[in-house]
Amino acid sequence: MWFLIIAPQRKRQKAHDQMLKELKTGDEIVTSGGIFGTITNVKDDCFVVRIAENTKIELGRGFVASKVPAKSGE
Repeated sequence: MWFLIIAPQRKRQKAHDQMLKELKTGDEIVTSGGIFGTITNVKDDCFVVRIAENTKIELGRGFVASKVPAKSGE
């Protein structure tokens, strides 16, 4: 029973943690609130994210939902 319920969740959590470790300046992300932005600075416990022209926010690492895949042809 444990294997069917807990193991897939642990696998997803490990993949998410690995993605957070690999994020760097210039990566495009989506926050857990659905905001798209580009990382401009990586700090120990947060990211500085540009969400619009002349608008930057500090975002805790745990609030990054995913990295936006690179578009082909770029």
